Formats: sequence, C-alpha cells, structure tokens
Amino acid sequence: MEAIGTGAGLAALGFWLFIAIVVASGVWDGIRKRDAQHETLRRAIESGETLDEAFTDKLLNLSGDSRKLDRDLKVSGIIVLFLAPGLALMGWLMSVFLAEELFGVMLAVAGLLIFVAVGLLLASYVVSKWYSDDRPGSGRHSE
Repeated sequence: MEAIGTGAGLAALGFWLFIAIVVASGVWDGIRKRDAQHETLRRAIESGETLDEAFTDKLLNLSGDSRKLDRDLKVSGIIVLFLAPGLALMGWLMSVFLAEELFGVMLAVAGLLIFVAVGLLLASYVVSKWYSDDRPGSGRHSE
C-alpha cells in the first residue's frame, strides 16, 4: 500500500512541476516578445525615423487586439469543456481499479471544469462585444 502512496505522490509532484514549467514558459515568452518590441522601437528612434502614434500603438499593441483575446478565450473554453468528460471517465476507471469513492470526487472536478469552461466562453462573448463597441464607426468608444 505504501508503494501506491509514493507513486501517487510522485505523480502529483510531476503534475505540479509540469504546471509550473508551463506557466514559467508563458511568462518568459511574454517577456521576450515585449523586449523585442521595445528593441524595435528603440532602434527606430535611434535611426532618426519619425514615429507616428498609430505605428507605436500597433508595435506595442496598445490598442488591444480584441480578436485575438476573444479567440483565445473561446479556444480555452472549448479545451476545458472537453477536459471535463475525460476527467469523469478517468474517475470511473479509477473507481473500478482503485477505490469507488474516487468516482464522486472526479465527477465533482469535472463539474467544476464545466463551470470554468462556460465562464471562459462567456468571457469570450463579453470581450468581443466590448471591443466591437470600440471599433471606429460604431459610435461609442470606451472612456
């Protein structure tokens, strides 16, 4: 029985290490992209080019690319939505091979993921509406 506990502990440690690596990689990638944008802007200024506000906003993405944000939220929501049945199936398999109580726990986790997915899909819808109001010609602009 101790071997199962040790294996489960190592599996949990591996999972959280994977999550930490993914998050750290995302942060590092964002920092590198931002550094590249600033380097491009610095070189343009040093070369004596005149920079208009539209070019600077586009380079630094200050205007906010809503299509990318709402698309990313929608894709994330779909992925999370399809994780829920997978976790429910995994719970059923674990209840067959390990302990019956695990099925209820995994169903609860799957239910939580469904709510997260619906939240992401709703956020995608809301973000697309917010930014559609900010587009030129819509008559309304954010403060």
